[in-house]
Amino acid sequence: QVQLVESGGGLVRAGGSLRLSCAASGRTFISYASSYAMGWFRQAPGKDREFLAAISWTGGDTFYAEPVKDRFTISTDNAKNTVYLQMNSLEPEDTAVYYCAAQPEMTIATIALDYKYDYWGQGTQVTVSS
Repeated sequence: QVQLVESGGGLVRAGGSLRLSCAASGRTFISYASSYAMGWFRQAPGKDREFLAAISWTGGDTFYAEPVKDRFTISTDNAKNTVYLQMNSLEPEDTAVYYCAAQPEMTIATIALDYKYDYWGQGTQVTVSS
């Protein structure tokens, strides 16, 4: 099994920064971590879940959605079994619940598809005030 726990959300003013963390655990994850892809998504009220970024667990490959690629950075700390999402120049439109997810196999064709991710965290709220 795989457990994902997000943290780091909160209230920030427009132009500010936040760093989200996603701690991964579980026997399955520890055994097969090197093959996993980790993704960050968000969902604003009344909107569909949106892909933001993904990374191979080893950190060698990263992918970003176009709207955030110049402001957000995804990274991993394998020693801590943690994935991060550094978010800079935040805008009120970034207000949403942010989710971490894990996909057992890194596949470029499906990296942005939420239904291909098997494991999800509970989400962390990010609110950006104007």
